[in-house]
Amino acid sequence: MRPTRFVLFAGALISLLCALACSGGSTDQGAVTPTPEKAGGPVYSPSGNEGNIKGSIAFKGTTPDPRKIQMGSDPVCEQKAQGATFEDMLVKDGKLANVFVYVKSGLPENTFPAPSTEVVLDQVGCRYVPHVFGLQTNQTLKILNSDATAHNVHPVPKNNREWNENQYPSAPPLTKKFAEPDLLIPIKCNQHSWMKAYAGVLRHPFFAVSGADGSFAITGLPPGEYEVEAWHEKLGTKVGKVTVKEKADVDLAFEFDQSAISQASSLKVQPALVVP
Repeated sequence: MRPTRFVLFAGALISLLCALACSGGSTDQGAVTPTPEKAGGPVYSPSGNEGNIKGSIAFKGTTPDPRKIQMGSDPVCEQKAQGATFEDMLVKDGKLANVFVYVKSGLPENTFPAPSTEVVLDQVGCRYVPHVFGLQTNQTLKILNSDATAHNVHPVPKNNREWNENQYPSAPPLTKKFAEPDLLIPIKCNQHSWMKAYAGVLRHPFFAVSGADGSFAITGLPPGEYEVEAWHEKLGTKVGKVTVKEKADVDLAFEFDQSAISQASSLKVQPALVVP
């Protein structure tokens, strides 16, 4: 080999080795790269003029019969939760429970720090309690196991890292945080196929879950015009617009139709929303 060609070959080889060293020598295309937090504005400080959104969720159609959960695969569950039913369609007197309602757009460009309080998710009667809940990014989620059997907590997020951990009876709580907004994260138990919950993760605190009577309240909103979305795991989403005035309540009602149950698109979890 001529000296000039040898020098060129050696130089190329050295460059390649340096590139591999700088990249850690990894070519794993499946690695998850966390999405950086969106830069926020100044920390929001309440002015005392905030208002509230109060409303209810109605269901139009024939009230579905409760579906009994078959827990025969685990004698502990079967004995403790006799007669337990699924919570994916809870309708009473024409009102719908377990609907996640949140401000979708219109908030000021402020930062809303995560509260120091914990959100608690319990496993009791071989079901997740609550079935639908919300929390802010970087707020602590505390997961308990109140059953005398082992569970397996397995969230399947879109924008956060997926994890999967066993939790045995009398085990200490699991504490987790989600760094990115995610709507809505399914949480399952690999030990018990019927167990499922949904977590709505937002950068702000303006969300609520409808109760057994279909009611909800989003409080402490600065005056302004807002787009509000209501999400249900089987019935899809509805969007409403409201104007919040100083120190006043504004009513907002949503109605879900039974026909949406048959629409495959309504069974999909909605993509994450990036808000100020």
